[in-house]
Order: sequence, then structure tokens, then C-alpha cells
Amino acid sequence: MVHSAYDSFQLLTDCPTKIDAIESYGSKLLLGCSDGSLRIYVSDSSGADRSPPSDPHALRKEPYALERTVAGFSKKPLISMEVLESRELLLSLSESIAFHRLPNLETIAVITKAKGANVYSWDDRRGFLCFARQKRVCIFRHDGGRGFVEVKDFGVPDTVKSMSWCGENICLGIRKEYMILNATNGALSEVFSSGKIAPPLVVALPSGELILGKENIGVFVDQNGKLLQADRICWSEAPAVVVIQKPYAIALFPRRVEIRSLRVPYPLIQTIVLPGARRLTKSNNAVVVALEKSVYGLFPVPLGAQIVQLTASGNFEEALALCKLLPPEDASLRAAKEGSIHIRYAHYLFDNGCYEEAMEHFLASQVDITYVLSLYQSIVLPKTTAVPEPEKLADLSLDAPQLSRGSSGMSDDLETFLPQLAESDENSALEFKKMSHNTLMALIKFLQKKRYSIVEKAAAEGTEEVVLDAVGDSFTSSRFKKSNKGRGNVPINSAAREMAAILDTALLQALLLTGQSLAAVELLKGLNYCDAKICEEILHKGHHYAALLELYRSNSMHREALTLLHQLVEESKSNQLQAEPIQKFSPEAIIEYLKPLCGTDPMLVLEFSMLVLESCPTQTIELFLSGNIPADLVNSYLKQHAPNMQGRYLELMLAMNENGISGNLQNEMVQIYLSEVLEWYSELSAQQIWDEKAYSPTRKKLLSALESISGYSPEALLKRLPPDALFEERASLLGKMNQHELALSLYVHKLNVPELALAYCDRVYESSVHQPPAKSSGNIYLTLLQIYLNPQKTTKNFEKRITNLVSSPNASIPKISSATSFKGRGGRKKIASIEGAEDMRISPSNTDSSRSDGDADAEESNEEGGSSIMLDQVLDLLSRRWDRINGAQALRLLPRETKLQNLLPFLGPLLKKSSEAYRNFSVIKSLRQSENLQVR
Repeated sequence: MVHSAYDSFQLLTDCPTKIDAIESYGSKLLLGCSDGSLRIYVSDSSGADRSPPSDPHALRKEPYALERTVAGFSKKPLISMEVLESRELLLSLSESIAFHRLPNLETIAVITKAKGANVYSWDDRRGFLCFARQKRVCIFRHDGGRGFVEVKDFGVPDTVKSMSWCGENICLGIRKEYMILNATNGALSEVFSSGKIAPPLVVALPSGELILGKENIGVFVDQNGKLLQADRICWSEAPAVVVIQKPYAIALFPRRVEIRSLRVPYPLIQTIVLPGARRLTKSNNAVVVALEKSVYGLFPVPLGAQIVQLTASGNFEEALALCKLLPPEDASLRAAKEGSIHIRYAHYLFDNGCYEEAMEHFLASQVDITYVLSLYQSIVLPKTTAVPEPEKLADLSLDAPQLSRGSSGMSDDLETFLPQLAESDENSALEFKKMSHNTLMALIKFLQKKRYSIVEKAAAEGTEEVVLDAVGDSFTSSRFKKSNKGRGNVPINSAAREMAAILDTALLQALLLTGQSLAAVELLKGLNYCDAKICEEILHKGHHYAALLELYRSNSMHREALTLLHQLVEESKSNQLQAEPIQKFSPEAIIEYLKPLCGTDPMLVLEFSMLVLESCPTQTIELFLSGNIPADLVNSYLKQHAPNMQGRYLELMLAMNENGISGNLQNEMVQIYLSEVLEWYSELSAQQIWDEKAYSPTRKKLLSALESISGYSPEALLKRLPPDALFEERASLLGKMNQHELALSLYVHKLNVPELALAYCDRVYESSVHQPPAKSSGNIYLTLLQIYLNPQKTTKNFEKRITNLVSSPNASIPKISSATSFKGRGGRKKIASIEGAEDMRISPSNTDSSRSDGDADAEESNEEGGSSIMLDQVLDLLSRRWDRINGAQALRLLPRETKLQNLLPFLGPLLKKSSEAYRNFSVIKSLRQSENLQVR
């Protein structure tokens, strides 16, 4: 016997005649006796100590006395009878079926067709009666008054021994078979056999399903006879009668009554010995057992008492099932009992190695997580102010034993105890390790299931504080204190976040102890409340650097994270990191970490980006650009902390974002290039190996920058140039100042590279195409032509003019526009657009003059004893740029002795173009005259 579900009480003894049938009506007992009489018994309440009944319609646990006897109630002994409470009728089966009105027992109907019936079944919901007589099954319907109407009459193969309604059908026990009879058309369908010895037994369940007896086994079927489940009720032998009173099934045997649970595996709950038991029926609140001349009442033990018995005996599942049967008005009692049972059951399972099942019951008990964590000695928990000590939770109802954190030896620290066990017994150590791993895995599942609700409460609490801060709640803000970095202000009594911190800190440790490093990293990547100090120590000690970085990140401890990351990068380079040989940290990891910080802490980004600027310059500058860090701030920081990378930053920034760099930064970049070139020039000059046509990488950058950008100050740069070197740079700067004659003179006479002079003219000409000049843009070529024709005149006082230009602070410099682009050496370039071209001093000549300007220049050159004119360069220029040069002005500049044959490459296409233009204009003129004539 597991526990006492029913208390047996003898209601009456010494009945004068043998009892054939028994039923209860309210608090009365109705006994059908073998002499055909009906004896009515009531409780004997004559004693002075009798208390008023709590339910007047329920049997009382008191001796019963005879109230009256109805002699001749039936001509033959009653086979069975049933009280139909909803209709206030008494149905009795004797030689036929009769209905009597209760309580006065007035006969209202006798179904004569039921004469000889041996079994019946009543459907109270529809008011249908079915009975079996010989090989027939008849169905009658109560019309609500005093009569019954026959509905159906079906033939069956043999005598029916047991029957019951099952929905719209009827289940019949015929011979040794069970069949389902369709109450509409009489169709029969076989279910299975009832066995060889015991007669068939059909028992209806409150749910509409059936239990069919097969020898000593009860099989569950649905209303159509289909098996419901594989489990069976196994009685000690084949029962004569079975009644259902939830949550138990009570079976009658000749010498006893067995009570079994209706929960799988349908265990035996209680056995009540009653020798000579003959009849069994249930009432509103009890089960009545009739012996030959006495009656016993089986009264249910209160559910609370049953729960206590089951819990004390370790039958927790049954106790929990009974808790669900407590009435709704006892909801608080039910919750308390269920919680205490779950806790005791969880400890029982935990101590027996069923860790996951134990955690399921801890979860169902709604116990505080600190209570469960007290079982794990290896888990370090943060100190709290709002959470009670775990020991205070241990003293629960049902005399639950107090449990300390050391109650389970299986939860000790693996690293501490395993070496000792390994020395004594290697097998025991392996078993201990497996056991500890299983306990921690169960804890992880428990914490993960609890985590959502706890973290949600903590997050909601934080949101509420943010709202209060936003509206300026001074009272609330006075209760805040600083918790840790990144968490902001946390109230002293923040119970939800303290609980979340305990949970996340424990969960992280459990994941690490079970080797789930990746899961630990994922935990830290999301919203978490891990205690920074405890977790930092654990992660650092275990070399879980990836998780430690995420811990720092989630707590806004960015300086600590970047310091660690830099250390890991350096160790990865030197191959000294042994803790995580698979995971290597590259400089790119620092850049990735810095990206989200650009908008919040640009100075920290600049500080730690210096560590990777040399190894990953492009990615670092992309970081500056994508993070929208002000370029001036970056440049000033580099100038102070990494001057050797300042030029690299500026040139990469210019290449990535050409329009995003300011004039100040452009000037800074050119100054850096010039400083490097001057240093390089000084070294080579000291060694007397300087070559004007030598180009270092930096000098190439300088020349390209001087041509392509316009944000620098050419005057300041010109002052830094040496007087006897770097002429190409000087020419570029003079060009920016619109000193074209000086720039071309440098190309021709200092560098002796006419191609550079021609390229310079092309740039000036092409830059003026999109901007209407004051004079013809072809004048730049005429300037070069004059330089070729009169080299001595153009070089006269050359250095003096440059010196005066540089030293004059108020020199009138034409405005420079950076928007004009042209193509020159190195691809697409930028050059200053000329708002006012320098006046070409060309001598006026009468149409009848026989002297050219070139003759005058030649004579002047000869008088000064200068060098000869550069006629080959002049002819080459005219032949290559004939379409950009004013032919009349060019011819005036040429000396008279110039051979016409040499001018054919210039004059041929020029005259051809002029002729074509003349003809075109003539045609246009004629067309317009014709159009004008037509209009007239």
C-alpha cells in the first residue's frame, strides 16, 4: 500500500435480509433485499455530539439506521438499481425495468418489453435507456414526463453480459467478445476478445472512453473501440465490478477492494480487505460496498493529507497529480504544496543522478535561482543586497531538509578535486568528471530557461530608470549609484538586475566549465548582466580571451579590451600564445573593435589606431573615414604621435576622398613632401651627386601633388626651394601663380626639356577652354614662341625677377580656382585657371612694314651678344600646334630669313582650315541672303 486514499467505515450491520442491490440518494442509503423489499437507511444523528453535516446531500461517516421499509417493492429480487439525480428517478432492474419518482417512490413507468432483461445502461445526457434481453438490444427514450418511447430494437449474436453507452454507440460484451453497436443502424464491429475465463466487463470513464476487461487487465479504448495507449491497468485478478472516482479506479473482488491510480503506470494505491463483498457503487462523496448483511462506506482521505503521505513516502509524481485536483478556491494552498513537492522531488532526483529531471522540478517550483546555485560549490556568485540567503529558502513546508551548498559532492570544482581522485583511483576520477559535467549541463539548461524572464525584468527596470532620468526625477536619481562601467546608474535595491547578474555570472561559469567557450562568447555578445570583476578574473585565468574581450565590450571597458587585444596581437606575431593555439589575433581585430567607437570616443580610437597604423595603413585610414572622425583632428594627432605616418595618411585620404580634404591639409601634405625632398636633395648635394633629372618616389609624389591639387600656398613653398635646384617644382609653383613666362623659361633654359614646356602650354590652353579668357588662349604658345626666338631676352634678369616675386608680400597674384581640371603627365590633373592672361608684348606693325618682329628681336639679341634663336623648336611647335596658334601673330614673330619650305607643316593645314572656314561662311552668308529675300 502506497498511502491511504480511502478510510473504511461500517455504515450499518445486521440487515435482516440479504442485500442484492445498493444505491445512495443524497445522504440516504437504498438497499434492495432478496425478499423484494426496499429498505431506506439514514444516518443516526441522535447523538448529542453529532455536528451538522457540511453537505446534506452526501453520505455521512456515521452509523446508519433504518428509516422505513417498502415491502413488495419488486416481485423478484433486484438485480441492480440506479438513482438518476438529474431527473429525480430511481431506475431498478428486476423481472423488468421500473422507474420510481423520488423521494416518495411513486411508480411512473414500467417497461414491460424489458421483462427478462439482465443488463442495462443509462445515458443521462440524452435520457436514453438501452437494455439487453435474450439476443435483443432495445433502446428507449424518456419523453420528459411519465412515459418512455421505444427508439430501436436490434438483434445480436448472443446474450449480452455487459454493456455501456459510448457516445452515440453502445459497447457490448457478448460471450467472450467485445463489440461496438451502432445505435443508428445496428451495425456491429468487433473489438477484441475478453479472455477465456473472466466474463466481459465494460466500464465507462467520465471522458467518454472505456475500460474493457480482459481477464485481470483493463484496456483503454475510445468510443469506436480503438486502442488509446499501450499501458494497461493490471488488477490482481479479474474484478467483478469497477467504478471510477477520480483520480482512482476502485475494483471489487470477493474478499477485498483494490484502489488504483488512473495515472500511468496505474499503480496500486490501497487494498481494503472486506470478506464477502458483493456489491459496489459510488455516491457523491464516497464509495459504498455491500456485503451480505452489512454496508461499508469508503470515504476519500482529504487531498491535503494524501499529498503529505505521498510526499513523505517519496511518491512525488502522485502527490503532484493530486495537487492538480485541489479546488480552485485553494489556489494559494495548491501553489505552495506544488512548490514544496517539486523542491523535495528535485533534491531526490539530484541525489540519485537524474540532474536534468531535477532541474525541471526546480524550474516548476519557481524557487529562487540562488537556492539551486547553492548546490554548486564551484560557481562563484556576486554579492547581493536584495536576495535572501539560500539557507533561508531551504526550510519549506512538508519538513523539507535544510540543504547547504555542499549537499552534493558532485558539484565540486573539477580542477581542484580531479587530480586527487586521479591519484587514488583513475576510474573514480573519470566517473566523477562525467557526473560533474552532467550536473553542470543540467544547470545550464535550468538557467537558460529562467534567463528570459529575469533578463526581461532587469531590462524593463533599466528602461524605467532611463525614462525617470529623462523627466528629471530628482527623488529617483538620488537613489542611484554607480555599478560598473557601461551599466550607467543602477539603483541600490535593483533586485531584478542583481538577480540577472547572479544568473548570467553563474551561466557563464557553467558554460566555461563544460567547455562551451563559443556559447560563452555568444552570451557575452548579447545583452547580459555578468559581474565584470568575477568574470574577468575567471576568463583571464582560463585564457578565454575571446570571451574576455566581449565582456569588456559589453561593460564599455574599451581601454582594457584594446590593451588586451594589442597584447594578443603582439603575442600572435611572436607565436608565444599557447593557451589558444587555434585562435590567432591580427591587427585587423583592433580595427574592427574600434569601428563602433568612432562616434562615441574618437580620442580613444586615435590612441589605439596608432598601434596598427603602420601595419594596416589603408584599413586604419578607412576606419577614420568611415567613422567620420574630423580630418584635422586625425592630422594633428598624427603630427604629434606618428609624424612619419602623417604624409601617408594624407595621401591615402586624398586618394579615397579627393573632395573631402581641406586646403589646410593639402598644404600640410605638400609641405611634408617638400621637406622630405629637400632632405634628400641636401644629402645628394653634400655628396656632389645631385642630378636635376633624378626622381625619388617622394619627389614624384610632390610633383604630382603640385599639379593635381590647388589648396596649398605656392608663395610659401617657393620660398623654401633652393635657388639652383628643383626647377621643375619651381616651374609648377610659378604656373600656379600664373607666371607662365617664368615657368616656361625654366622648362626651356634650366631643364632643357621642350616637351615639358609644350605639355605646360597644353595644360594652360585646355584649362582655359571651359573659361572664356580675357585674351586668346593661344597666347601661351606665342609666349613659348618668343622664348624660343629670343632666349637671351627671356633669361635676362631671370633670378632677379623670381627673387622679387618671392620677396614681395603684396605681389598681385591672380586668383586660382581649383575646380578646373586638365590632362597632363600622370593622367587627370588639376591646374589653376587663369582669370587674366599675361599681356603678350607684340610690336604693332603696319601692313606695309617690311620688317618682322622677329627681325627686331634677332637684331636685339645679336647686339647683346646672346645665343642664337631656337629655330628647330619653333618650327616643331608651329607644326604640332598650328590649330591653337594665331597664324598672323606667329608669322610676325618669325625672322625674315625663315624659309617658306620649313613653314609648310604649319601653313598647309592652317590655310586649308582658313579656306574651308571662308567657304563655309560664304555658303552661310548666301543662304541667309536667300532666306532674307524669301521673307521679303
